[in-house]
Amino acid sequence: MQQILQNLQSQLLYDPASPLLFNTGLFLLLFTAFLAVYQLLRGFPRVKMIAVILFSLYFYYKSSAECCFILLGVCVSDYILGLLLGKARPDWLRRAIVALNVIMNVGMLVYFKYFNLIIDTFNNFSTRQFDALDIILPAGISFFTFRSISYIVDIYRRQIEPCRNFLDYTFFLTFFPPLLAGPVVRAKDMLPQIAERPHPSPTMVSAGFFLIICGLVKKVVVADYISGNFVDRIFDNPSLYTGFENLMGVYGFTLQLYCDFSGYSDMAIGIALLLGFSFKDNFNAPFKSQSPQEFWHRWHISLSTWLRDYLYIPMGGSRTRTRSRAHLNLFNTMLLGGLWHGASWMYLIWGGWNGLLLVGHKVITGGKKKSEAEKKKTPWWRVAFNVFITFNLMALGFMFFRSESMEKVGEMTHAIIYNFHPSIARQWVAGYAMIVVAIAAGFLFHFMPKSWTTAAQDNFGSMPMWIQAIIVAVVLFIIIQSRSSDLVPFIYLKY
Repeated sequence: MQQILQNLQSQLLYDPASPLLFNTGLFLLLFTAFLAVYQLLRGFPRVKMIAVILFSLYFYYKSSAECCFILLGVCVSDYILGLLLGKARPDWLRRAIVALNVIMNVGMLVYFKYFNLIIDTFNNFSTRQFDALDIILPAGISFFTFRSISYIVDIYRRQIEPCRNFLDYTFFLTFFPPLLAGPVVRAKDMLPQIAERPHPSPTMVSAGFFLIICGLVKKVVVADYISGNFVDRIFDNPSLYTGFENLMGVYGFTLQLYCDFSGYSDMAIGIALLLGFSFKDNFNAPFKSQSPQEFWHRWHISLSTWLRDYLYIPMGGSRTRTRSRAHLNLFNTMLLGGLWHGASWMYLIWGGWNGLLLVGHKVITGGKKKSEAEKKKTPWWRVAFNVFITFNLMALGFMFFRSESMEKVGEMTHAIIYNFHPSIARQWVAGYAMIVVAIAAGFLFHFMPKSWTTAAQDNFGSMPMWIQAIIVAVVLFIIIQSRSSDLVPFIYLKY
């Protein structure tokens, strides 16, 4: 009995090697129990809200331990600053409150994410050396600080009123589905839903289960499998492989990143639906894009729109006196977006690469957008060519995103250009048959018409509940059988 209690205690307490993630059995058990409690509290909205906040804080505690007090501190700070901003009349005071919020949030990001990078960079150019600090990065800090900034800025812009209920705001900022890795949910979208004290409808529940299934399949069956069995090997030692294998590794990582991150988003949105809350889509088949601009309208939509509304437009956006200034604003936005991903110059280079692609596209097209009628008139071969070029440009950028250093990028690029050896393709397919199947299946499902996915979701929703339960059980069984023995964290948890 004592051994059982010790095992239970080790499972429930914070363990840096075992965070509470959507793809773990512990989360499945705890969330199932929590859903039961959530249903029982249906007639007690205030108590139900407190229960969600407590579960969210526990969920965050399992990922970041005492850092949950930082999250609570941001809740208190935002609530107070929001009320002060709502009452403030002089414009200088309003701007000062916004500046204080931005400085606090950006200051946290600089300290927790970039301080050691700054020290390392300084050490490279100075004879005086400083030791790096032992800093624990709070999980999801990039996401909840962005939500904090957008809340205060939206009050300043008079787009929303300050939240006058502390529990409501705490619920918004700590709500666990998007807490660790997005989507970047905005207060103006969620606070009105919280005020309504929603309860999930049968349609929301079936849609939620469908999205959770899709997310788990993307994450475990595709992303984790091709990562551990192929992609990691290529990026760890690119010089040991031919250019063809390196290129397949780049394509594989591009698919892995999409399935991993969009899989998390699907699960986060699905879990929120089970609790009665609706979030906007975070991905919309990005590999179907015909240009870099379209890609960023389809990839990590909540972040790209956040960068547009709170960085690009305040910089001046495209409404500047000169085109060169508008292009510089766009480039700087993507540069900062790349740096947001982490304390590595490789992320900065990746952001700069995307900035160059977006600026280049604007220069080539003159900034003109095609109407829907013009898009429909585009020949199929031209669409296919545009999609192929755009995908490869983005995949090349993700090579910077994944690689540890420019030396690794150089090794991969050299192999692809000078040591391609396409004749190895048949041998590669035979040696990595299941990897080829997983990659092909991932791309096949991605390029399916959206109407097929919608029809599948509608058919799933129209099934009796017991059939839905069987389907969920079968999918979970397949996932358990296909997952590796080691837990593979979501890629975006470190951002």
